[in-house]
Amino acid sequence: MTYMDKSLEEIHEALISGKVTSDELVQESLKKCHEVQNDINAFVTILDDAKGGEVTKNLLSGIPYGIKDNYSTKGILSTGSSNTLKDYVPFFDATAVANLYKVGAIPVAKTVLDEFGMGGTGTTGHTGSVLNPWDHTRMTAGSSAGSAASVAAGVYPYALGSDSGDSIRKPAAYCGIVGYKPTYGMISRYGLFAYASSLDHCGVLSRSVADAAIVVDAMKGIDKNDMTTWDSKDIHLRQSLTGDVHGKKLFYIKELCDIANYPHANAELKSHLANFQATIQKCRDLGMEVVEESFDNDLLKALPSVYVVIACAEATSNMSNLTGFIFGPRGEGENYIEMMKDHRTKGFSPLIKRRFIIGSYVLQSENQERYFKNAQRVRRLIVDKMNDFFKKYDGLIMPVGSGPAKKFGHHDNLLSADTQALEEHLQIGNFGGYPSITIPNGFIDSLPVGVNITGRCYDDANVLNMAYALEQAMPYKNQIAKEVK
Repeated sequence: MTYMDKSLEEIHEALISGKVTSDELVQESLKKCHEVQNDINAFVTILDDAKGGEVTKNLLSGIPYGIKDNYSTKGILSTGSSNTLKDYVPFFDATAVANLYKVGAIPVAKTVLDEFGMGGTGTTGHTGSVLNPWDHTRMTAGSSAGSAASVAAGVYPYALGSDSGDSIRKPAAYCGIVGYKPTYGMISRYGLFAYASSLDHCGVLSRSVADAAIVVDAMKGIDKNDMTTWDSKDIHLRQSLTGDVHGKKLFYIKELCDIANYPHANAELKSHLANFQATIQKCRDLGMEVVEESFDNDLLKALPSVYVVIACAEATSNMSNLTGFIFGPRGEGENYIEMMKDHRTKGFSPLIKRRFIIGSYVLQSENQERYFKNAQRVRRLIVDKMNDFFKKYDGLIMPVGSGPAKKFGHHDNLLSADTQALEEHLQIGNFGGYPSITIPNGFIDSLPVGVNITGRCYDDANVLNMAYALEQAMPYKNQIAKEVK
């Protein structure tokens, strides 16, 4: 019997009852790692020497999981999927990882990401592209590509991810699983390789809302090493999943969900938005009120540009320490300047170098007012608008992207003029630090699509309970990817 395709509570019950041991679970997961690696390239490192652990009352004890390779792991290769850190082995664990060790969770793999989390395709990691387990000709999205693909493939019940724009939530949609980004600061970012510090969130990918809640319950908490963390000890996410959502109020954005606004809509987009409307009706059937609201179209169109400016500026600053002297392989040259230039030129992918150039440009004194500071002002306008909505509503519900996973080689279609804001709206969750969760929402041409709920800061329990109730009303919980032939 296999167990890695089951829920955390089912696996825990099997452990407690003696039907399976932790060692057997680890071996099952490692075997699955090697099987799927040949198909989807999800891993940077497979921890073949992993061993089972003690089984306690904690639901995560003795159960394998995966870690995105931008989390620091003591004594374990941690590359950020970049050649600049291809041999880097940290001397400490990220706080989120340390918290999971405390409850007895067993890491078995480090997963591929877009280099340092910069990218939405799963194609820029130094070990190559991650393939979608449902269709190997399609992307997983990114940057938490390997985590999403491996969870969807049934390697283990959950994996850690990080999310600076949609990097947990869109891969979850493309892979037919759950992706949860808690409120900013609920989980410590200490030991997470910094990309854009005001946008970065730690989170989890799983196959059910309950599993996501269980994992974050264990990961969260105040950390003296991260001054943005806050006291969440009175928030118990798994206990909050009652499924009672009667009287809850959701809204969606008219400008992004009305098919009439897409004159060049293809069949996938039409099906996706029709599917979303059917889900809205499910919410109403559950007792929730769902209202269509208008959002300033100029602000929606500005989303991608604001994100690029802020994220690239922060990344340029955060990654200035990647010189080849402190971390990673030494560059060549006659002096330290030449050596640093050689290291960064050879070590970073073209995408990363472009982003650093953008970041440096917008931070130059003569450009800051026009670009960086204006981007911050627009971010504030967007967040203020959302906060006004959250005075009336418990959450925003939206389709994820413009349909199922995109095919490789069709990058030019990822952000068409018509669908750019629809593809990028999840960035709002990072601009405001809001809790945000994606759950499976059916299929288009046998490929999964997702729906997302985003709520007010610190209201994670409410957001997850609404997602849980909706998940219970649909038949997509705990699904394992089946490759489309």
